[in-house]
Amino acid sequence: MSEIRIPSLNPKQILFCKSKARYVGYGGARGGGKSFAVRAKAIILAFAYAGIKIMITRRSYPELEANHIRQLQELLGGVCLYNKQDKMFTFPNGSLIMLRYAASEDDLLAYQGTEVDVLFIDEATQITWDMFVKMKAFVRGVNNFPKRIYITCNPGGKGHAWVKRLFIDKKYDKNENPEDYEFIFASVYDNEALIKSDPEYLKRLESLPDRLRKAWLEGSWDIFEGSFFEEFDNNPDGYITRQHTHVIKPFPIPSSWPVYRSFDFGYAKPFSCGWWTIDQDGRLYRIDELYGCTDEPNTGVKWSVEQIFDAIKERENTSVLLKGKQITGVADPACWDASRGPSVAEVAGKYGVYFVPGDNKRIPGWQQIHERLRYDEEGYPSLYVFTTCEDFIRTIPSLIYDAHKKEDLDTNGEDHIADETRYMCMMRPIKARPLKTYTDTRFDPLNQFGGN
Repeated sequence: MSEIRIPSLNPKQILFCKSKARYVGYGGARGGGKSFAVRAKAIILAFAYAGIKIMITRRSYPELEANHIRQLQELLGGVCLYNKQDKMFTFPNGSLIMLRYAASEDDLLAYQGTEVDVLFIDEATQITWDMFVKMKAFVRGVNNFPKRIYITCNPGGKGHAWVKRLFIDKKYDKNENPEDYEFIFASVYDNEALIKSDPEYLKRLESLPDRLRKAWLEGSWDIFEGSFFEEFDNNPDGYITRQHTHVIKPFPIPSSWPVYRSFDFGYAKPFSCGWWTIDQDGRLYRIDELYGCTDEPNTGVKWSVEQIFDAIKERENTSVLLKGKQITGVADPACWDASRGPSVAEVAGKYGVYFVPGDNKRIPGWQQIHERLRYDEEGYPSLYVFTTCEDFIRTIPSLIYDAHKKEDLDTNGEDHIADETRYMCMMRPIKARPLKTYTDTRFDPLNQFGGN
């Protein structure tokens, strides 16, 4: 039998191969040798456990061909049998490595009943949370083989939010065991073989514009290619100064500033209510929010309409920022649909929560948000978010462009906060403004209240 020689692994790839966590994440930046790590670990497992079943997935068959099949054929040729029709390598000891593609949930229907011991999801941020949940079900069996799921990832894509939650933010729901998850960060700096073979690759990454460099070279999960609101910055250095950030620490709201409420209804999907104020210069501040989401991303709490507005009214009666304020509300026009009984807006009125129908034009609405997020030449935007608005800060960076409508966002994402923010911005639209220096010192709430 011919001998198989796997090229040397770098230290991060060795950590990946040695990890015994149930869910192992690897990557974070470009050039970290993710696909090679997948192939190496799959081969090691296949030889170590006779009869084990392994599946490697990517979004499309051409990606599988380019990133795995050809390389595996070169490594395993003369030792393992490759079935081109079934896309499967059979080892002398009976172990299997199956190659499968999955771009959508429909693709997964072809794999119903599939049972594997180990699953590799290469470029996991290209699949949705629902797809990941379904794919986890493939990993089962009564044998003593290890049952593991390995994912590789870079920031961005429709799966950005769930990958970031599990492996970067490490925020788990009651059914998830934190000890089951391990993430190994790898970048081009860990991949000496790539740097030696293509030294210009590192130079190209280092010479990118600031935002792309942070995503591709440094692996920032708050900035990534394809982000719909690419202007959004959560920069802790600006929490007090308000420069080069959209996230600031809360401060008391002057009595002269008007307060607004924006609302997007949801049941199986989250509902979202945001409270805003506007300063004398027209800058918009998101000061509070109520988001009806379970621990599982993009899944609603399934509250009745009455429960939603009872909670909203309670927040307005008890919040230090909202109590006693006269609040103007704006909501999705669909809230006035009374074709199946009392409308959402009618029920809201019974709780003393009133709205006007919002302008729900999508493209103009997104343009208004983009315009407000844009910095002037001194680094000040026209929209700020209090650090307490955690769901805005979590969901807005995760939204991506629609693949078919270049100026719209992908509605498969967790876009409910974005929608009610759009209604708010369309209620107080601003004109596209030339870049200018921020010089207004008539009232600075951060100086007025010590920046607390």
